[in-house]
Amino acid sequence: MLRLSLLLILTLLLSASAQIAKAESGAFDIYSDEQLIKLIRSNQYLQRVKVDECQLVQDIEARAEVLQQPLYQFLWGEMLNHGVCVKAHPARGIAMLQTAAEQGSAEAMLKLANYYYQGKLVVKDRNRSVQYTLPAAAHGDVDARMMLVKLFAEGYGSPQDYEMGYHWLYNSIFDDEIQQKKATSLLQQLAVKMPTSIVERAQQQQLYMQ
Repeated sequence: MLRLSLLLILTLLLSASAQIAKAESGAFDIYSDEQLIKLIRSNQYLQRVKVDECQLVQDIEARAEVLQQPLYQFLWGEMLNHGVCVKAHPARGIAMLQTAAEQGSAEAMLKLANYYYQGKLVVKDRNRSVQYTLPAAAHGDVDARMMLVKLFAEGYGSPQDYEMGYHWLYNSIFDDEIQQKKATSLLQQLAVKMPTSIVERAQQQQLYMQ
């Protein structure tokens, strides 16, 4: 019992010493998944890396390349795409985003969809944007659902998928009134391309497609 207590005290002392050393050196903690998701959603992830004085570059690269964590693959890919704290290398950056997307990262899927939508770093291909957006929308990402409906309303993708895309967005839960109003506007644009009976069916809580 005494030995266990001594080990506990020693552990606490070492932890405290590590925290003091970190504070004195000005070092920064690596981001948690929750922090990183918030930074990505608010589009502040690259700014945060700069604010942290590029001290976490090696940790970020290791988590992306070695541990293959999708959120860090997203961050590392974007650092390479934009030359943040490292030499710009878009070929590696886009490949890293694709790897994250293949692992199911909705954030990476949506970023790739935006690149293909804008024709930034890649050839503009809005039908490919649909391909990247669809799985993220299917897994409940509201931003992906909004982009999917936007693409459908602009005439991209298959008309056979319009009802499903409308249904997903119509039944989504929104973060705020601004997002809800934008979604409503997009739904109205897509509804013009659909028969009234299909729109009404897509508005049901459960979708029973024939």
